[in-house]
Amino acid sequence: MTAPIGLGLGVVVGYLLVALTIGLVAYRLTETTAEDYYLANRSIGTVVLLFTTFATLLSAFTFFGGPNLAYAAGPEWLIVMGTLDGVLFAVLWYVVGYKQWLIGDRHGYVTLGEMLGDRFGSPGLRALVAGVSLLWLFPYVMLQQMGAGEALVGLTGGAVPYWGGAALITAFMIAYVTLAGLRGVAWTDTIQGLFMLSVVWVAAAWVVSAVGGVGAATGSMVAARPEFASFGGGVYTPGFIVSTAITIAFGVTMFPQINQRFFVAESGMVFKRSFALWPVLVLLLFVPAFLLGAWAVGMPVDVPEGANVLPVVLNAYTPTWFAALVIAGAMAAMMSSSDSMLLSGSSYFTRDLYRPFVAPDASERREAWVARTGVVAFATLAFLASLLRPGTLIQVGDTAFSGFALLSLPTLCALYWDRTTRDGMAVGIAVPQAIYLLVVLSSVLPVVPTLPRTISVAGSGGWDVALGLMVLSAVLTVGVSLLTAPTAESDASRFAVAGD
Repeated sequence: MTAPIGLGLGVVVGYLLVALTIGLVAYRLTETTAEDYYLANRSIGTVVLLFTTFATLLSAFTFFGGPNLAYAAGPEWLIVMGTLDGVLFAVLWYVVGYKQWLIGDRHGYVTLGEMLGDRFGSPGLRALVAGVSLLWLFPYVMLQQMGAGEALVGLTGGAVPYWGGAALITAFMIAYVTLAGLRGVAWTDTIQGLFMLSVVWVAAAWVVSAVGGVGAATGSMVAARPEFASFGGGVYTPGFIVSTAITIAFGVTMFPQINQRFFVAESGMVFKRSFALWPVLVLLLFVPAFLLGAWAVGMPVDVPEGANVLPVVLNAYTPTWFAALVIAGAMAAMMSSSDSMLLSGSSYFTRDLYRPFVAPDASERREAWVARTGVVAFATLAFLASLLRPGTLIQVGDTAFSGFALLSLPTLCALYWDRTTRDGMAVGIAVPQAIYLLVVLSSVLPVVPTLPRTISVAGSGGWDVALGLMVLSAVLTVGVSLLTAPTAESDASRFAVAGD
């Protein structure tokens, strides 16, 4: 038993070292300016932009949480995440991202808060956007650490404890992000994305071949869970499907690590090629990963309570070295998300909070050290919180998605409606965020009365309360803007750009 476990761990650690080496090479080429460190001097081409967005977005939530949900509730998760969300995010990539790229290219913005704060001449609005972003970034970083801990428990049969896996990825994230900038992150993301796609397709082919083909796998699934043969039912109510697809797609658009990639393309053509190819790339990964989760219900495997289904299936049907490779691919998904989150989080902290409010005259060297210290503190606190395991991967991820989604409609108003005012933005962001935070805290703090996360509607199931709060954010932004006058510092012309 020791040898296979050692082999599996050796593959995972070897993979981490290869990724770290690539990051170090990129670090030697990175200049000391903030624009190069955070945005690679806006020089990213089509393939790297597509794969760095792909690898950054795909995380423990999709690699383990997705197959787990398909195993528990049926393969429709492929429709929600693969089709609805893939297409909807591609549309938002154009509607929000392309205009943001045009504005950022003209004015040199690095963060969303910097862009909105400058448009409305409001350091307070800039800080509000940064604060909200950092707030919801915390559970999503924690999600990656939880996924890594569970992955190594599954790979080693419990020989490596949960906290050990979470600590491993935390140490790697800190080392990587404090050394490499976006150039190194983007390069490793591209390799990690290609690696993920390759191993998950080989894994699916290997397992399907072992159980007698796609027909046999599907037949066994339906025999074990007949309800998996029809669309809908169970958790997949219209309310769940629509709420999840919308909050995730809009939330992803406001993720700091994704939103900041809207600034990095070297040209408009690079940008357009990337979002057009996005739905295809997403389906290429989700189809084999989620179907493996659904097919597992018909396989003679024992998935312990709280365990991830993918490592269990791989351990049953593939050699240890290959199962370790797939887990390494999943770890790659988590790392590629985590390093980008911490890098973006440090830029939001230093550029939107530290420099404007604490040390306007700080040197770039001092700012860089503050950023690195912030990364260490943020990652360590998230690691400690991950040890409490406050929910499943899906629950923790969904909480963060919804929090970010509440930023999206005020941002759309600012991008496309000149009449938007600073007060409209502030109220449209702050009020729904405060209500949603109260809802989330009520589920974990006994001193706060429990508030519902979903609203039941007869015949359509439960609707996520975040969807209603998104509507509220738009109503407040528009309503308060109509009732207030633009401040003297506001300048709508800063967003007046035109693309081809």
